[in-house]
Amino acid sequence: MKALLSLVLLFMTIFTSTAQVVITNKNFSIGSTGRIGVGFSPNGEGNTGKSLNLSGQGSIGGRMEQTDYMDLLPALHFTPVFSGKDSTSIFFQARIGVYSANGQFLGNISSRSTDGLTFILPETFIEAKNIMGSPWSAWAGARYRRYDDIHINDYFYFDDHSSQGFGVSYKKTEFTMLFPASTDSSATNSYIYTISMNGARTKAFRQRLVFIGEHSIVLNNGEIIKLLAEFHHLSATSKNAIPTYSADYGWVAGIKYSTPLKTFKKGSFNQLSVRYGKGIANGGDNGNTQTWQTYGAPDAQTGKYTNAYSFTAVEHVLLNLTNRFSINGYSIYTKSKGGSDQPDKDKDFSGKLIFNAKTDFAVGFRSFVYFTNWFHLLNEVHYAIRKDGTQPDAAMLKLSIAPTLVPVGKRDPWSRPHIRMVFSVAHYNSFARNNQYSAFLQTSNKQWGTYFGVKSEWWIF
Repeated sequence: MKALLSLVLLFMTIFTSTAQVVITNKNFSIGSTGRIGVGFSPNGEGNTGKSLNLSGQGSIGGRMEQTDYMDLLPALHFTPVFSGKDSTSIFFQARIGVYSANGQFLGNISSRSTDGLTFILPETFIEAKNIMGSPWSAWAGARYRRYDDIHINDYFYFDDHSSQGFGVSYKKTEFTMLFPASTDSSATNSYIYTISMNGARTKAFRQRLVFIGEHSIVLNNGEIIKLLAEFHHLSATSKNAIPTYSADYGWVAGIKYSTPLKTFKKGSFNQLSVRYGKGIANGGDNGNTQTWQTYGAPDAQTGKYTNAYSFTAVEHVLLNLTNRFSINGYSIYTKSKGGSDQPDKDKDFSGKLIFNAKTDFAVGFRSFVYFTNWFHLLNEVHYAIRKDGTQPDAAMLKLSIAPTLVPVGKRDPWSRPHIRMVFSVAHYNSFARNNQYSAFLQTSNKQWGTYFGVKSEWWIF
């Protein structure tokens, strides 16, 4: 009886305390990004609209056929009560993501449907900038911490550190520590195991630790040189673990050079980056670039990734040539190998055969023809190659044409929102077609793939 009374009093206390909270902060903002629309493939099975890009490359090769998703970004902003010129700038931000697990038609399904809506919360953090007017800043939580991307294929190259952790920065130098609570993209059970405790089997988890240092050098002419270094660690398991794992390590080094370009209109730039990851830091794959998403199979004898590596080089350029024309181009090259010595396939920790080596190459561009302030014509050409193990190359050449309404009425590559009509056609080589190397080819064994649709794209901050 006493225990029940105590529990009731506890709930009353919590309820009373919560009810007395008065929210005084009025500095609230909300942003949003997303792409939603409809599409179909006239020569595909059932006419269902499918991505034409090569498997294993995600949005590399263009994303005009991308399926529905939407993000909402609520945020609170405030300064301490002693506000003044030396005050700290503090904000809380979250990101709520919604996407369809079964392609498009976001508005016609629910979370209770088969393959229905998926809700995610990839970002929730507090950040304090310029603490007490100093050059120091700090943050903690989970966030999309990523910088430059190739927008036309949504490829956040070089420094995508989206995960959970904390960080501090001083001027142009940053230190971050991440604790990615996820399994590797290929070695799915290298983190999870069981351990015997007092005669009972208990699930345990190997926590990866990622230490990141970044420093940017800003030159007088606006050029920026960014240096990147990472160290990754996975602990060993105890002797009574099933299965047992040895400690494993990895490191990353990279450099990115960004420079503004003088053209008729402002905003032109060129970016070049190279990054090398070793050991368990050789991720990622399928259009992702997080280095902690280890690629390939482990060494069969040691269970480690000592000999694993990944090299990536990216070139990205934007030219605002006239008041009627801009062009955005890129090239991506990635060569990766797992910890096994096998050049083709080997077993992961669960015994499944997976590819242990890959080469990705893609080159493409988008042109912007500004017919009027509010009507733009977007044209894209992409050529992509994917080589898994010792297999022949899978190749795709894709052309997209997208007449676009731009309601904000600005002749700029970054003007949003967009309402687009999309016409895409892709040609595959024989190996890609015969081995179903795209979402389209997995249901339609055709040399040519097609996609028609009407899409919206926006970001509002």
